[in-house]
Amino acid sequence: MLLGVARERIDGERRVAATPETVKQLAGLGLDVVIESGAGLAAGHSDDDYRNAGAAVVPSLETGSLDVYAHVRPLEPATAAALCRGAVTVGLASPSSELPTVRALAAAGVTSFALELVPRISRAQSMDALSSQALVAGYRCVLEAAIRLPRFFPLYMTAAGTVPPARVLVLGAGVAGLQAIGTAKRLGARVSANDIRPASADEVASMGGTFIKLDLETAEASGGYARELSADRGALQRRLLAPHVALADVLITTAAVPGRPAPLLVSRDMVQGMRPGSVVIDLAAESGGNVEGSVPGEDLQVPTADGQGYVTLVGLKDPASAMPSDASRLYAKNVANLLALMVRDGTVAPDFGDDVVAGACLTHGGEVRHGPTAEALAALDEAVENEGVN
Repeated sequence: MLLGVARERIDGERRVAATPETVKQLAGLGLDVVIESGAGLAAGHSDDDYRNAGAAVVPSLETGSLDVYAHVRPLEPATAAALCRGAVTVGLASPSSELPTVRALAAAGVTSFALELVPRISRAQSMDALSSQALVAGYRCVLEAAIRLPRFFPLYMTAAGTVPPARVLVLGAGVAGLQAIGTAKRLGARVSANDIRPASADEVASMGGTFIKLDLETAEASGGYARELSADRGALQRRLLAPHVALADVLITTAAVPGRPAPLLVSRDMVQGMRPGSVVIDLAAESGGNVEGSVPGEDLQVPTADGQGYVTLVGLKDPASAMPSDASRLYAKNVANLLALMVRDGTVAPDFGDDVVAGACLTHGGEVRHGPTAEALAALDEAVENEGVN
């Protein structure tokens, strides 16, 4: 079977779905690998690196001839429609926000696997792209904060006086949040964190952070994910967090609810209550934002309440792509490991009796197999039909 990897077309995307290391792994499974020229350059892999690993390198990838298509960003509907019937795709699919593509994949008879849907169970950890890319994002967001903060992170005791450590507050203690806590701690900051999942307190402590306990209901869903708070509880959460936010030099927000817009954790008033020169990094800016007013890819200067300065509000956009070498190293292994679970004698033959394979499958046999996405498509169709009737 022929597996293809294209050069990502989305502006700013520098990752690649296969590295020379994973090309060897895939070839060892009996797959023929073809790489579009230049696909790995931003991640530090030349065309010759791929050739030496056993891949064919072509000027332009003919997706219609592929049996398997590995990608990073969600496919465009036109790309999905051009795939041959029975083809297999593996990559990030953002099914809740890319419904036209999901529809096109199903209509084309493509068997698609969305890495966001990989179950969070021990056996699937090596295929969990959300975790691997969150690791990169959590590290990167601290560096972005440190660059913008007009003071040191660590404590310094000098002949000219003592410089106190910066106070860093992290909201959300998933993979990205824990990595942010650990990175800020290694840089010498005084780190505190909050999460609405009670189990996260020990994890925060293990990374060197101080857990902030709020008088809120617990909100943990299946698989260790957070679930969304009610509107009233969300407002209470913001009120309880406000004094902690005001004391922080750096605020990093990483909270997300799978398949839904990011929860609002920090209002504009809370940002304006911070000290002049403070920095806010919203890691969830692309999915709606944890911080009111954040814009993906932009730095905004928010005036402080006293009008004596401003707070820098950063809507971080695709932070994993800012570190394409290691992000691609991890992501490509996630892709290859999922495929390895499905390959038999050189053929990708998904066993839907396997929990991981079934859980990660988005479309197959002309149908949308992921329940919530199928429901979202049905709701969209119903809304369009009702609009037409009215």
